[in-house]
Amino acid sequence: MARMLVIDDDKLTCDALVELVRTIGHSADFALTGADGKRMAQATEYDIIFLDVRLPDTNGLVILPDLRQGTPPPEVIMLTGLGDPDGAELAIRNGAWDYLQKPLSPKKILLPLQRVLKYRDSLRECSAPPLLLSRAGIIGHSPALERALEHLASAARGDGSVLIHGETGTGKELFAKALHRNSRRKSGPFVVVDCASIPATLLESTLFGHVKGAFTGADRASDGLVLGANNGTLFLDEIGELPLELQKKLLRVLQERRYRPVGGSIEVESDFRLVAATNRNLEQMVEDGDFRRDLLYRLGATTLHLPPLRERKEDFPELVESMVRRMARQYGVPEKRLSTGFLETLESYDWPGNVRELDNVIESAFTGAFDLPELCVHNLPEGVRIRILKHSIELNGEHNGPAAPHPVLSASGNLGAAPSAVGSYKDFRQQVLAVAEREYFSQLMETSAWDIRRACEISGLGKSRLYAQLKHYGLEKD
Repeated sequence: MARMLVIDDDKLTCDALVELVRTIGHSADFALTGADGKRMAQATEYDIIFLDVRLPDTNGLVILPDLRQGTPPPEVIMLTGLGDPDGAELAIRNGAWDYLQKPLSPKKILLPLQRVLKYRDSLRECSAPPLLLSRAGIIGHSPALERALEHLASAARGDGSVLIHGETGTGKELFAKALHRNSRRKSGPFVVVDCASIPATLLESTLFGHVKGAFTGADRASDGLVLGANNGTLFLDEIGELPLELQKKLLRVLQERRYRPVGGSIEVESDFRLVAATNRNLEQMVEDGDFRRDLLYRLGATTLHLPPLRERKEDFPELVESMVRRMARQYGVPEKRLSTGFLETLESYDWPGNVRELDNVIESAFTGAFDLPELCVHNLPEGVRIRILKHSIELNGEHNGPAAPHPVLSASGNLGAAPSAVGSYKDFRQQVLAVAEREYFSQLMETSAWDIRRACEISGLGKSRLYAQLKHYGLEKD
């Protein structure tokens, strides 16, 4: 018998799902808020959780990672009345089993429920030991990172091409190296090619090699990096920078495992596994005619999405302490303590450059405090401290919410306080920020025609953050 939890603010939906679950011989509980649902999920081991997207105190997509804790984690079936394709994408990437649109019917619920129950049964029957993953320097244990590592472990069992997608600085090469070290090719070479740093005129010969005299300056033959990766892994970083003509040749190599070096007449064979990485939207590049659709299909059979640092802030203590220890060894000085508030200050920033930016900032702070026993906020680079401070000020209204009366717009067009509502400057400022932010998000969604992906591109926010802001300001689309 499986145990299930329904988290939905609609009592009728909860009652209907609980009754359906009990009718087919399983047990079920329900919660009407996200906070109660999280508390119950932490106290009880559930097999399946039905989770509504719109909750009175949060967005279901925000708490989804927290609910999928445990070994094995519960399977989560999202429920929504919005039918948002981008929300569905975000849910699946965060580990949801399915994404069902309301209104619900027994038929609509039973099929995915039967499938997930069968899957849970197969997990219990599986006696194979879990894969002991070599992290190859990947640091952290946040839910977002653990999900990425789960996908990496699954990909390591196979031998097909893998596409790693993530923002700049998220550690794509580190994940590619970990994938290689956990694969059956770990004793073979791991060859890295940065497609963005090699001139297009040299990229073909760099990959496929050339015979002597193939072009001006080719005074000796070269095997090329594809052959160098034989029996190992070829990592193509920033594959979105690969010219179209070279994409065509790479596709043939992936299909045939044979190719001709530049200027050569004899085909060469190479048995390699391709791992590619990009921070670009390859699907959009396909639509724009800048990337081959057939190559994307070849690459995207297995895709690893790496979380940005702002989505794995639970990893800050471990990451920063590891960086400080490494720098102490590098410079031959005693390890430094972290002053009170140092980590909290770092966590308050979104880190657009991700782990790479954090590492550079910590090294700058470390050298600035070279002879001191601890790192203080004051040791951080001035530009970073300013950005963190501005970011904190911008969020201040969001954290406190529009508790006091909203400011009004005077006849002159200036913001002023509502009559008889003049209070402290801090309260006034929070009110102004709340009004301005609500207006911004209202205009953002109108401009983007409620296209979440487009709104994220315009605002620079992640999807979970955008959903949270829309929820906060009551701007969710009916």
